[in-house]
Amino acid sequence: MTVHRTRLHTRTRPRHRFARPGTAGPSRQRAGLRSRLLARLASEQGDVPGWVLITLMTAGIVVALWAVASDQIVQIFENAMAPFLGGSL
Repeated sequence: MTVHRTRLHTRTRPRHRFARPGTAGPSRQRAGLRSRLLARLASEQGDVPGWVLITLMTAGIVVALWAVASDQIVQIFENAMAPFLGGSL
């Protein structure tokens, strides 16, 4: 998982413990932060092309292995399942 720095992760103004006169109070600041965070999360679309690429590459590897070693794969599977099926495969 890759984490990228955005405006959400960086501070542009100092953090004050007490609100100064004429500024928003702590509850109002939290409401603003919450609304910005919810807007950021709602705009997240995910990494669909990456997952599609991983899925296609995995399917390609399986097809390539099956084409090269299908007889051996079938033999391995039959040998592994024979004890459970009483040797009748």
